[in-house]
Amino acid sequence: MAATLSGRHVEIAWPDLGITVTAELDARNAVLADALWEALPYQSLQGHALVAGSHLYHVAPMPSLLYLPATTRFDRREAPDGTVFCSALQHLGIKYGTLTEPMPASPVGQVRPEDMAGLAEAGQAVWDSVYSTKKPVLVEVRKAGMGGGHRIPRLTAADPEANRLVGDVHAETERSWLSEPPELADLHRGWIPSGAGSFETVLPTLLFVNGETRPLGYASYGGLVRAVVDGMPLDSLRQMARLLVGTPAEFLGYCGLERLWAFTQRFLACLDHLDRDDFLAVVSQLALYINCLGGWNLQLFPWDTGDQLRQQRPAEVSRQS
Repeated sequence: MAATLSGRHVEIAWPDLGITVTAELDARNAVLADALWEALPYQSLQGHALVAGSHLYHVAPMPSLLYLPATTRFDRREAPDGTVFCSALQHLGIKYGTLTEPMPASPVGQVRPEDMAGLAEAGQAVWDSVYSTKKPVLVEVRKAGMGGGHRIPRLTAADPEANRLVGDVHAETERSWLSEPPELADLHRGWIPSGAGSFETVLPTLLFVNGETRPLGYASYGGLVRAVVDGMPLDSLRQMARLLVGTPAEFLGYCGLERLWAFTQRFLACLDHLDRDDFLAVVSQLALYINCLGGWNLQLFPWDTGDQLRQQRPAEVSRQS
């Protein structure tokens, strides 16, 4: 059984559902658990796994999650229900049932047994929210027995132009964190100023926007953050940034995410002026913003459009053929 971190307890609450569960942090990944504890309290849009199974996750406003080391990792399919994870994708996750995706994960705590029924209830309600009703569910994570609250970390850069960019990205992240970003809301309602979407279709554009936004945050910007921390030479970082972020951001701007494209152009324009610390501040702030957009994409996407498509078992396929 994992050693606890001096009895530190975290409450994870979904106020609109009237459900709160308590998790005890443990020492399996003490660095991650410490970072989570120091970031509390915060609120976020609650998401649900769409491919992996019974798993809740949300974007945590913790830039350090992108690079902090994990000492204990194992296949989350084998974890007990109620395991709480911190992810390098900037997520706080909770397993509440069967998972099918073989993904190594970094545990930081465990929901107490008496709260497991409430956790499962929350999981079903969030699944309904993400898949069909589209009514957002917000989560609040706080120290047990303490008041709630919310803040988005604002990083700083020494270069004035870079610092203005960081501030503008931070302000836009704050506006979008708990309320659907207007650009995404318009896109999902079919209002696309550029006309993106062949023959006036909308669904293909939504699909491509989701498919570009997630890897831009998770892999491109998250990868750049990890590369800075791991010591990649600055010239190489600049070259990788130019290779990784411009094309998808320009496409997303065409599809309606004009602020993201404008931020990207400003980043690329000041790239040669940035030292390592400023580079890290800018890409970290942008990663958080883009991961926020990714979370809202998943919430707003009309997943039930394909509700008639259900997995078939081999025997069922044989009977139908």
